Order: sequence, then C-alpha cells, then structure tokens
Amino acid sequence: MKKPLLAALGALVITGTGLAAPAVAATETSTGTGTRAPAAIQAVTFAGTVSLSNCSGSVVRLPDSEDNDPALVMSNGHCLETGFPAAGQVIVDRASTRTFGLLNSAGTRVATLRASKIAYATMTDTDVSLYQLTTTYGQIKSSYGISALTLNDTHPVAGRAITVVSGYWKRTYACNVDGFAYRLKEGSWTWKDSVRYTSACQTIGGTSGSPVIDNATNTVVAVNNTGNEDGGRCTDNNPCEVDANGTVTVRAGINYAQETYQIPACFGLDSKLDLSASGCTLPKP
Repeated sequence: MKKPLLAALGALVITGTGLAAPAVAATETSTGTGTRAPAAIQAVTFAGTVSLSNCSGSVVRLPDSEDNDPALVMSNGHCLETGFPAAGQVIVDRASTRTFGLLNSAGTRVATLRASKIAYATMTDTDVSLYQLTTTYGQIKSSYGISALTLNDTHPVAGRAITVVSGYWKRTYACNVDGFAYRLKEGSWTWKDSVRYTSACQTIGGTSGSPVIDNATNTVVAVNNTGNEDGGRCTDNNPCEVDANGTVTVRAGINYAQETYQIPACFGLDSKLDLSASGCTLPKP
C-alpha cells in the first residue's frame, strides 16, 4: 500500500519535489451542425483534492449530486484513521471527525474540511473509503470557489491517458491505463478488476487515495492504492496479479488503482449510502 514512508521522503530529497507539468483534459463541444468541434483543452489541477494525515484524497460528487447534498471525500480503505480493515470487513456509517486539507488549483491549502462520519470503507474487492462531510458541495463552492471532482460511472478504458493527483505530496503523475488485473492480491487482501498503470506513473508512499483522472473527460475513474515495490510475490507492498485461470504474474515497479465506477449506483439523494440499490455491487457488511 502507498502510505507515507521514510523511503518516500528520501526519494524526494534525491529527486526533488518539483511538480510534474499539469496534464490536460479534452472536452468536445457541439458546432450546431451535428458535428463535434475540436476538443477544448482543460488542465488537470489540484483543485478539489485533499491532504489527509497519512494519505491523499479528493472531494467527489456523483454524476447527479446536488449542491445541497453533503459532500463526500474519497480515499483508500487502508488510509482510515482507525487502521486497515480486515479482509472481508466492510465499515458503514461510523462516526468520524477527521479533517482534510482542501487544495486549490495551485496545490495551496485553502480550508480545513471535517467529516461527520465514514459513510463506507473496505479493503475487500476494492480499497476505498468515503467520508461524509459537515459541509455541502454548494458551501464549498461558495466559500472557496472549488468544485468537487465527478466520479465517472462507466468502466475505465485501456490505453487512456490518466493523471494521478496527490494532495499529500502536491504532485501529479501522468501515464496511461496499461490494462486491468483480474485479481490483485496483496497480503491478506484481494481486489477485483484493478487498474494497472504504465510504468511512467511511479507513485510513492503518501499517494494512496489520490484520484485517478481520465484526461479526456476530467472525471475520476479510479483511486490510487498500491504498487509492487520489491518484486515480491503477493506480499505486503508487493501485490501480484492473478488471472481467471489462477496464473500469477509479478510486475516489479508497476503501480495500481481501484476502479470507482461502481460507487455512484450505491449512493442516493443527500449522499445517502444504499447498498441495496439496484446496480450497487460494492461489498456489503
């Protein structure tokens, strides 16, 4: 798991802390003639990302969220202040007063946001935590001029250009979706249909929980969570891929994320979690 490590701090001392050049997202516009105009270029920035005490995260909204809905912050399940959930454990509606540093487009902390509860968290099948805040999307926008990032409700696409945006380090990592791991095993945890990055995304400890942005849509398609650090086989900090036939593949130095397209179907009005909703496939307690 990509948590803050002394090794990561050492790496920054060696390589420097300069930010990667911002990636850009393309958005199509209609010409009024039934054709599509050339895509406009929109930079992927830090706006809407957050820093946690031990990880990265982001303020996220569902495709149909309203401004008066309580805002949600997304990170990893292994980033919980209470420690790693056990394999098979699902946490729902647990009180929390955790705080998050809200960043603007330049990566400057502009506010402290506070949770009212952990709405959902698990490390089973996926590695995600979703905190409900004491503030709404509209209040955050009105007070700080920052909009939440939107969760895409469709499966990520292989080959697409992506950007991993770390609020903890205030760094970005640009690469492509290399493909998908049928199963990704790390220690006692197993994750399904994980996103594999191309080698250019050399994420480090502290980037856990970072949103993975599809540059073409400027929406969140995954949450960054782990990588094979030492070439180990299926051990902590050394996940391995397992295909449908049980064949194990180890990819030393390659990093991964967990898809987030399943999340919108599990939340309804007022950001309320409903694991029994039609189409909701997140693991249940």
